[in-house]
Amino acid sequence: MNIRHFLTLLDLSNEELQGLIKQAIKIKTLHKKGELYQPLKGKVLGMIFEKSSTRTRVSFEAGIAQLGGSALFLSSRDTQLGRGEPIADTSRVLSSMVDGITIRTFEHSKVETLARYSSVPVINALTDLYHPCQLLADIQTFTEHRGNIKDKTVTWIGDGNNMCHSYINAAIRFNFKLNIACPKGYEPDTNIVKNAGNLVAITHDPFEAAEKSHLLVTDVWASMGQEEEQNKREKDFNNFQVNKNLMSVADKDALFMHCLPAHRDEEVSAEVIDGEQSVVWDEAENRLHAQKALLEFLLTKK
Repeated sequence: MNIRHFLTLLDLSNEELQGLIKQAIKIKTLHKKGELYQPLKGKVLGMIFEKSSTRTRVSFEAGIAQLGGSALFLSSRDTQLGRGEPIADTSRVLSSMVDGITIRTFEHSKVETLARYSSVPVINALTDLYHPCQLLADIQTFTEHRGNIKDKTVTWIGDGNNMCHSYINAAIRFNFKLNIACPKGYEPDTNIVKNAGNLVAITHDPFEAAEKSHLLVTDVWASMGQEEEQNKREKDFNNFQVNKNLMSVADKDALFMHCLPAHRDEEVSAEVIDGEQSVVWDEAENRLHAQKALLEFLLTKK
Protein backbone atom coordinates (compact mmCIF):
# COMPACT_ATOMS: atom_id res chain seq x y z
CA MET A 1 0.00 0.00 0.00
CA ASN A 2 1.32 3.43 -0.95
CA ILE A 3 1.42 5.58 2.19
CA ARG A 4 1.08 9.33 1.60
CA HIS A 5 2.98 11.64 3.94
CA PHE A 6 2.97 15.43 4.33
CA LEU A 7 6.53 16.45 5.18
CA THR A 8 6.61 19.46 2.86
CA LEU A 9 4.10 21.12 0.54
CA LEU A 10 5.87 19.43 -2.37
CA ASP A 11 4.60 16.02 -1.20
CA LEU A 12 1.22 16.96 -2.68
CA SER A 13 0.48 18.03 -6.22
CA ASN A 14 -0.86 21.45 -7.22
CA GLU A 15 -4.29 19.94 -7.77
CA GLU A 16 -4.28 18.11 -4.43
CA LEU A 17 -3.34 21.27 -2.56
CA GLN A 18 -6.01 23.30 -4.34
CA GLY A 19 -8.50 20.60 -3.39
CA LEU A 20 -7.38 20.79 0.24
CA ILE A 21 -7.94 24.54 0.36
CA LYS A 22 -11.39 24.16 -1.18
CA GLN A 23 -12.28 21.39 1.27
CA ALA A 24 -10.95 23.39 4.23
CA ILE A 25 -13.28 26.27 3.36
CA LYS A 26 -16.19 23.84 3.02
CA ILE A 27 -15.42 22.17 6.37
CA LYS A 28 -15.14 25.59 8.02
CA THR A 29 -18.56 26.58 6.66
CA LEU A 30 -20.14 23.40 8.03
CA HIS A 31 -18.48 24.01 11.41
CA LYS A 32 -19.80 27.58 11.58
CA LYS A 33 -23.31 26.28 10.84
CA GLY A 34 -22.99 23.78 13.68
CA GLU A 35 -23.32 20.82 11.32
CA LEU A 36 -21.48 17.62 12.26
CA TYR A 37 -18.98 16.30 9.73
CA GLN A 38 -17.25 13.19 11.04
CA PRO A 39 -15.46 11.19 8.33
CA LEU A 40 -12.76 10.06 10.80
CA LYS A 41 -14.87 8.15 13.31
CA GLY A 42 -12.71 5.58 15.07
CA LYS A 43 -9.45 7.07 13.75
CA VAL A 44 -6.63 7.79 16.21
CA LEU A 45 -3.89 10.39 15.68
CA GLY A 46 -0.57 10.03 17.50
CA MET A 47 1.03 13.43 18.20
CA ILE A 48 4.77 13.56 18.97
CA PHE A 49 5.79 16.98 20.30
CA GLU A 50 9.42 17.81 21.08
CA LYS A 51 8.77 21.55 20.70
CA SER A 52 6.24 23.55 22.69
CA SER A 53 3.06 24.63 20.93
CA THR A 54 -0.29 26.37 21.27
CA ARG A 55 -1.91 26.60 17.83
CA THR A 56 -0.49 23.39 16.38
CA ARG A 57 -1.40 21.19 19.33
CA VAL A 58 -4.89 22.60 19.85
CA SER A 59 -5.75 22.65 16.14
CA PHE A 60 -4.77 19.02 15.61
CA GLU A 61 -6.43 17.76 18.80
CA ALA A 62 -9.62 19.75 18.29
CA GLY A 63 -9.58 19.05 14.56
CA ILE A 64 -9.57 15.27 14.71
CA ALA A 65 -12.09 15.35 17.55
CA GLN A 66 -14.45 17.44 15.41
CA LEU A 67 -13.98 14.93 12.59
CA GLY A 68 -15.03 12.12 14.92
CA GLY A 69 -11.60 10.75 15.84
CA SER A 70 -9.27 11.12 18.80
CA ALA A 71 -5.69 12.17 19.50
CA LEU A 72 -2.87 10.98 21.77
CA PHE A 73 -0.44 13.70 22.85
CA LEU A 74 3.10 12.34 23.26
CA SER A 75 5.86 14.60 24.56
CA SER A 76 9.49 13.49 24.62
CA ARG A 77 9.31 13.60 28.43
CA ASP A 78 6.55 11.00 28.46
CA THR A 79 7.83 8.53 25.87
CA GLN A 80 10.85 6.34 25.28
CA LEU A 81 12.05 8.83 22.66
CA GLY A 82 13.15 10.97 25.57
CA ARG A 83 15.26 8.07 26.85
CA GLY A 84 17.04 7.43 23.59
CA GLU A 85 14.84 4.93 21.71
CA PRO A 86 15.64 5.17 17.98
CA ILE A 87 12.96 7.05 16.11
CA ALA A 88 12.75 4.20 13.59
CA ASP A 89 11.75 1.81 16.39
CA THR A 90 9.20 4.27 17.75
CA SER A 91 7.79 4.69 14.24
CA ARG A 92 7.33 0.96 13.67
CA VAL A 93 5.54 0.49 16.99
CA LEU A 94 3.45 3.68 17.06
CA SER A 95 2.26 3.30 13.47
CA SER A 96 0.96 -0.19 14.28
CA MET A 97 -1.36 1.32 16.89
CA VAL A 98 -2.61 4.59 15.37
CA ASP A 99 -3.99 5.74 12.01
CA GLY A 100 -1.75 8.77 11.54
CA ILE A 101 1.19 10.53 13.20
CA THR A 102 2.07 14.20 13.55
CA ILE A 103 5.49 15.27 14.78
CA ARG A 104 6.76 18.68 15.86
CA THR A 105 10.49 18.60 16.36
CA PHE A 106 13.85 20.19 15.58
CA GLU A 107 15.76 18.25 12.91
CA HIS A 108 13.88 17.64 9.67
CA SER A 109 15.73 14.34 9.33
CA LYS A 110 13.71 13.01 12.28
CA VAL A 111 10.48 13.53 10.38
CA GLU A 112 11.93 11.85 7.31
CA THR A 113 13.08 8.85 9.38
CA LEU A 114 9.71 8.61 11.10
CA ALA A 115 7.96 8.55 7.71
CA ARG A 116 10.39 6.00 6.26
CA TYR A 117 9.53 3.40 8.90
CA SER A 118 5.86 4.29 9.41
CA SER A 119 2.98 2.19 8.10
CA VAL A 120 0.58 5.18 8.41
CA PRO A 121 0.67 8.79 7.12
CA VAL A 122 3.10 11.15 8.86
CA ILE A 123 2.48 14.90 9.05
CA ASN A 124 5.20 17.46 9.65
CA ALA A 125 3.78 19.74 12.35
CA LEU A 126 6.99 21.85 12.25
CA THR A 127 10.71 21.30 11.97
CA ASP A 128 13.61 23.71 11.83
CA LEU A 129 13.50 23.42 8.04
CA TYR A 130 9.79 23.55 7.13
CA HIS A 131 6.34 24.42 8.51
CA PRO A 132 3.95 23.26 5.76
CA CYS A 133 0.76 23.09 7.84
CA GLN A 134 0.97 26.83 8.49
CA LEU A 135 1.06 27.48 4.77
CA LEU A 136 -2.20 25.60 4.25
CA ALA A 137 -3.83 27.98 6.71
CA ASP A 138 -2.19 31.02 5.13
CA ILE A 139 -3.30 30.14 1.62
CA GLN A 140 -6.81 29.40 2.86
CA THR A 141 -6.92 32.80 4.58
CA PHE A 142 -5.75 34.67 1.49
CA THR A 143 -8.27 32.78 -0.64
CA GLU A 144 -11.12 33.69 1.69
CA HIS A 145 -10.22 37.40 1.71
CA ARG A 146 -8.82 38.02 -1.76
CA GLY A 147 -9.50 34.99 -3.95
CA ASN A 148 -6.95 32.89 -5.84
CA ILE A 149 -3.34 33.64 -4.89
CA LYS A 150 -2.08 32.58 -8.32
CA ASP A 151 -0.04 35.32 -10.05
CA LYS A 152 -0.16 37.54 -6.95
CA THR A 153 2.94 38.98 -5.27
CA VAL A 154 3.81 37.86 -1.74
CA THR A 155 6.56 39.39 0.38
CA TRP A 156 8.39 37.61 3.15
CA ILE A 157 10.12 39.97 5.58
CA GLY A 158 12.71 38.61 8.02
CA ASP A 159 14.69 35.45 8.63
CA GLY A 160 15.13 32.83 5.89
CA ASN A 161 13.73 30.23 8.29
CA ASN A 162 11.32 27.28 8.17
CA MET A 163 8.36 29.54 7.39
CA CYS A 164 10.29 31.23 4.60
CA HIS A 165 11.23 27.82 3.16
CA SER A 166 7.60 26.74 3.17
CA TYR A 167 6.60 29.99 1.46
CA ILE A 168 9.12 29.17 -1.26
CA ASN A 169 7.49 25.76 -1.73
CA ALA A 170 4.07 27.43 -1.71
CA ALA A 171 5.18 29.75 -4.53
CA ILE A 172 6.02 26.66 -6.57
CA ARG A 173 2.75 24.86 -5.87
CA PHE A 174 0.37 27.85 -5.98
CA ASN A 175 2.26 29.79 -8.67
CA PHE A 176 2.74 33.20 -7.06
CA LYS A 177 5.70 35.58 -7.06
CA LEU A 178 7.63 35.61 -3.77
CA ASN A 179 9.91 38.47 -2.73
CA ILE A 180 12.15 37.73 0.25
CA ALA A 181 13.73 40.57 2.23
CA CYS A 182 16.24 39.49 4.86
CA PRO A 183 19.42 40.86 6.46
CA LYS A 184 22.71 39.68 5.00
CA GLY A 185 23.64 36.33 6.50
CA TYR A 186 20.03 35.29 7.09
CA GLU A 187 19.13 34.14 3.58
CA PRO A 188 17.06 30.97 3.06
CA ASP A 189 18.63 27.66 2.02
CA THR A 190 20.11 28.07 -1.46
CA ASN A 191 18.93 24.66 -2.71
CA ILE A 192 15.35 25.36 -1.66
CA VAL A 193 15.50 28.76 -3.40
CA LYS A 194 17.04 27.26 -6.52
CA ASN A 195 14.17 24.82 -6.85
CA ALA A 196 11.72 27.73 -7.22
CA GLY A 197 13.49 29.27 -10.19
CA ASN A 198 12.34 32.76 -11.16
CA LEU A 199 9.33 32.64 -8.81
CA VAL A 200 11.55 33.83 -5.95
CA ALA A 201 13.64 36.98 -5.62
CA ILE A 202 15.87 37.83 -2.65
CA THR A 203 16.82 41.33 -1.55
CA HIS A 204 18.17 43.03 1.55
CA ASP A 205 15.83 46.00 1.11
CA PRO A 206 12.37 45.43 2.67
CA PHE A 207 10.84 48.40 0.84
CA GLU A 208 11.99 47.05 -2.52
CA ALA A 209 10.48 43.66 -1.66
CA ALA A 210 7.18 45.06 -0.40
CA GLU A 211 6.44 47.35 -3.33
CA LYS A 212 2.97 46.60 -4.78
CA SER A 213 2.82 43.32 -2.86
CA HIS A 214 -0.58 41.73 -2.18
CA LEU A 215 0.50 40.00 1.03
CA LEU A 216 3.21 40.78 3.59
CA VAL A 217 4.29 38.05 5.99
CA THR A 218 6.80 37.97 8.82
CA ASP A 219 7.86 35.90 11.83
CA VAL A 220 9.70 36.44 15.10
CA TRP A 221 13.35 37.40 14.78
CA ALA A 222 14.53 34.60 17.09
CA SER A 223 12.70 31.28 16.75
CA MET A 224 12.58 28.42 19.24
CA GLY A 225 16.13 27.32 19.99
CA GLN A 226 17.61 30.70 19.00
CA GLU A 227 16.83 32.60 22.20
CA GLU A 228 20.52 33.11 22.99
CA GLU A 229 20.83 35.02 19.70
CA GLN A 230 18.03 37.48 20.59
CA ASN A 231 20.21 40.53 21.22
CA LYS A 232 22.28 40.06 18.08
CA ARG A 233 19.20 39.40 15.98
CA GLU A 234 17.46 42.52 17.29
CA LYS A 235 20.35 44.57 15.92
CA ASP A 236 20.59 42.69 12.63
CA PHE A 237 16.83 42.86 11.97
CA ASN A 238 16.34 46.41 13.19
CA ASN A 239 15.36 47.72 9.74
CA PHE A 240 13.08 44.79 8.93
CA GLN A 241 10.04 45.61 11.02
CA VAL A 242 6.68 45.44 9.25
CA ASN A 243 5.10 48.79 10.08
CA LYS A 244 2.82 51.38 8.50
CA ASN A 245 5.63 52.80 6.40
CA LEU A 246 6.39 49.41 4.90
CA MET A 247 2.73 48.56 4.36
CA SER A 248 2.25 51.88 2.57
CA VAL A 249 4.37 50.81 -0.40
CA ALA A 250 2.43 47.55 -0.84
CA ASP A 251 -0.82 47.24 -2.79
CA LYS A 252 -3.59 49.30 -1.19
CA ASP A 253 -5.54 46.09 -0.47
CA ALA A 254 -2.52 44.19 0.84
CA LEU A 255 -2.99 41.80 3.75
CA PHE A 256 -0.67 41.15 6.68
CA MET A 257 -0.03 37.69 8.14
CA HIS A 258 2.06 36.28 10.99
CA CYS A 259 2.15 32.65 12.12
CA LEU A 260 2.22 33.74 15.79
CA PRO A 261 3.20 34.11 18.56
CA ALA A 262 4.19 37.70 17.74
CA HIS A 263 6.39 40.22 19.50
CA ARG A 264 4.64 43.55 19.02
CA ASP A 265 6.93 46.43 18.08
CA GLU A 266 9.76 44.04 17.22
CA GLU A 267 9.14 42.22 13.91
CA VAL A 268 5.76 43.94 13.50
CA SER A 269 4.35 47.15 14.88
CA ALA A 270 1.28 46.95 17.09
CA GLU A 271 -0.67 49.20 14.73
CA VAL A 272 -0.14 46.78 11.84
CA ILE A 273 -0.86 43.47 13.58
CA ASP A 274 -3.92 44.97 15.27
CA GLY A 275 -4.92 47.01 12.23
CA GLU A 276 -7.45 46.59 9.43
CA GLN A 277 -5.06 44.91 7.01
CA SER A 278 -4.11 42.20 9.49
CA VAL A 279 -5.82 38.81 9.14
CA VAL A 280 -3.73 36.98 11.75
CA TRP A 281 -6.73 35.81 13.79
CA ASP A 282 -8.45 34.28 10.76
CA GLU A 283 -5.09 32.81 9.82
CA ALA A 284 -4.70 31.24 13.27
CA GLU A 285 -8.24 29.80 13.25
CA ASN A 286 -7.69 28.36 9.80
CA ARG A 287 -4.97 26.08 11.18
CA LEU A 288 -7.92 24.09 12.55
CA HIS A 289 -9.86 23.84 9.31
CA ALA A 290 -6.92 23.41 6.91
CA GLN A 291 -5.54 20.59 9.04
CA LYS A 292 -8.95 18.93 9.21
CA ALA A 293 -8.95 18.85 5.41
CA LEU A 294 -5.40 17.44 5.47
CA LEU A 295 -6.31 14.74 8.01
CA GLU A 296 -9.35 13.75 5.97
CA PHE A 297 -7.25 13.56 2.80
CA LEU A 298 -4.49 11.43 4.32
CA LEU A 299 -6.51 9.21 6.65
CA THR A 300 -9.36 8.39 4.27
CA LYS A 301 -7.38 8.47 0.99
CA LYS A 302 -10.02 10.92 -0.24
